[in-house]
Amino acid sequence: MKARVLSLLLAGAVMTGLLTGCGGAENVEASGETGNGYQKIELVMAVNGTDIQIDSRVADKFAELVEEASDGNVTIAVYPNDQLAGGNSTKGIEMIAGGGVDLAAYATCVMAVIDEQLSVATIPWIFDDYKHAREIIDGSGGEYYAERLEAKGITYLGSFHNGFRQITNSKREVRTPEDVKRLKIRVPGSEVYMKFFKTLGADPVAMSWSEVFTAIQQGTIDGQENGICITESAKMDEIQDYLTLWNYTYENDLFVANTEIWESLEQETRELLQEKAKEACEWGRDTVEEEEAAIVEEFKSEGMTVTELNAEELDAFKEEIRGVKQEFIDKYGEKACKAFRIESEE
Repeated sequence: MKARVLSLLLAGAVMTGLLTGCGGAENVEASGETGNGYQKIELVMAVNGTDIQIDSRVADKFAELVEEASDGNVTIAVYPNDQLAGGNSTKGIEMIAGGGVDLAAYATCVMAVIDEQLSVATIPWIFDDYKHAREIIDGSGGEYYAERLEAKGITYLGSFHNGFRQITNSKREVRTPEDVKRLKIRVPGSEVYMKFFKTLGADPVAMSWSEVFTAIQQGTIDGQENGICITESAKMDEIQDYLTLWNYTYENDLFVANTEIWESLEQETRELLQEKAKEACEWGRDTVEEEEAAIVEEFKSEGMTVTELNAEELDAFKEEIRGVKQEFIDKYGEKACKAFRIESEE
């Protein structure tokens, strides 16, 4: 295995970057130490969310599982908030693709900066529920991700829920397409999300997530769309009066490794990491599903108006965006849509 150097760069009191790979690899070569069948090594994992968001929690769970199973020989250093990329998620994706970090977990809408096809599962209303999403992604959908990522020098290890995306705002209850018109809604910049809200007559605003709370407080934007768990962890319930549950699109995080680094690991280590990545992803999925219902009840108890759309109300939105949905079906193409069982609107 190649010996590689872990270097931490500091600017004042702020960590601005870390050029790293398998930080413990040189220790293995120098000492020949192994334990419990595993090489002694530390790997670096980057995630985009805060330390209480689901991607960080899954990464921490993974680190815990790996360390326990390897008797402390294989350890994972988790860096949330894209610390190693200076808070820039696009740079974070470049780092995992280029080997600047060993492992990572990013939402597909973020991963799409290296391949827009990775956003195919965000097409509105293609999954009925979490069970449906799990079934497809654990089959042909995951195979599709793996193939696309392989071409970018990235190995796919698993997927977990970021959550079905809902909408909150400070202006009014949202029950009909008319209610969405003229609302200034923060979106993460994905073309799917931008076109969806523009089609409904809203004013979607691409904005860094770190700026959203202040922007809502100052009235720069009216609301945001995100999963329930992220909405709660970002304390949106403190500054937003209305939440509509409509599951308009599903977002997942992809658990990945840099392929060159991955293949340089000993086989036993790879098998351990793959097994525990899958276990951590399942834990993350279960956690999101279990926590969402409790969070919604908490929102209600705090006085937030929570509106869950029925089938008839949802149909009005689906009809409104039918044309743009077909545009994305055509854009992503037959192979991608077949992998996620997405049917044409025509």
